[in-house]
Amino acid sequence: MDYNSTILALQEALKISPDNVPLRLHLGETFQLANRLDEAEKEYLGILKIEQNPKAKLGLGQVYYSQEDYSKAIVVLEELSDSDASFDLYLLLTKAFLKEDATAKAIQSYQNALRINPDFQNPELDAKLRLSNTTIDEFEDDEDEVESRFIQRPDIKFQDVGGMDDVKKEIDLKIIQPLNHPDLYKAYGKKVGGGILLYGPPGCGKTYLARATAGEVNASFISVSLDEILDMFIGNSEKNLHEIFELARQNTPCVLFFDEIDALGASRNDMKQSAGRHLINQFLQELDGMESENEGILVLGATNTPWNLDSAFRRPGRFDRILFIPPPDENARESIFKLKLKDKPKDGIDYPALAKKTPE
Repeated sequence: MDYNSTILALQEALKISPDNVPLRLHLGETFQLANRLDEAEKEYLGILKIEQNPKAKLGLGQVYYSQEDYSKAIVVLEELSDSDASFDLYLLLTKAFLKEDATAKAIQSYQNALRINPDFQNPELDAKLRLSNTTIDEFEDDEDEVESRFIQRPDIKFQDVGGMDDVKKEIDLKIIQPLNHPDLYKAYGKKVGGGILLYGPPGCGKTYLARATAGEVNASFISVSLDEILDMFIGNSEKNLHEIFELARQNTPCVLFFDEIDALGASRNDMKQSAGRHLINQFLQELDGMESENEGILVLGATNTPWNLDSAFRRPGRFDRILFIPPPDENARESIFKLKLKDKPKDGIDYPALAKKTPE
């Protein structure tokens, strides 16, 4: 299609009526269809100086997305979602969040899109974001199925974790000893359990260390992922979270591990929707044991971005102990090589030399 003649005609018309919003909107959309994105951006911004037009904002978000400026697209689209939410808006916002690796926000946005159009299907988005509505209560008649699906019995211990000696000593002092000697700690008025936040760069062993912690005290281990909590229907996410905690309370001693906890407990100040706030409030109530006793439950959270976690999570009795999990240093890398090569032919291997050559 030849867009040039249409563009010229619209530009001539705007010379007579420069503040005509429908004309400028038509011109911006035509620029966009012609892939003249810079000119489309200019027209949409011009419209927004005249009035806060939802179609112009959506068009601007589409332009920024096409220009691969995903952070700008998110800012514009989130602002628009407060007042003029639509399926197209949420779908584009979902894609922008994915481009920025904000998976939790992408899931929430995709849920909002599916509420508006439940029949929509996209194989790529569905594979990444469509959540299973399976909850624990669907398995309540089969305890063995609950056990196999949610509860693990790790067979690894600290001796199987390379390096992290200081971190392991800290966990032993604050977690393992209280669980191994509960009567002694109770005599001094100390509760057994609590919460610890593990933070550091990705791939440094936070999940592996959490499993080893459960193995050290022969505890049940429940690893919680986003798709086992988040649900597209209001109230179900809070219900799923409560059921996970109840399962942990029924299987003490238990290590309850939340990976990417900042996705479930992001700062409420940054949230546009009340659903996320309700889930955070439920999480805080579960940590406090408002309706149930959390004795014997250790809650471990892992995150790469602790500053994104709501400040209420770091108050005493919640995740009041924070441990940094650093990338392995030279000594740690040497111990990792020894563990990985255990029971394998390894005569003549110079472990210190390997550790020095391995990039940090």
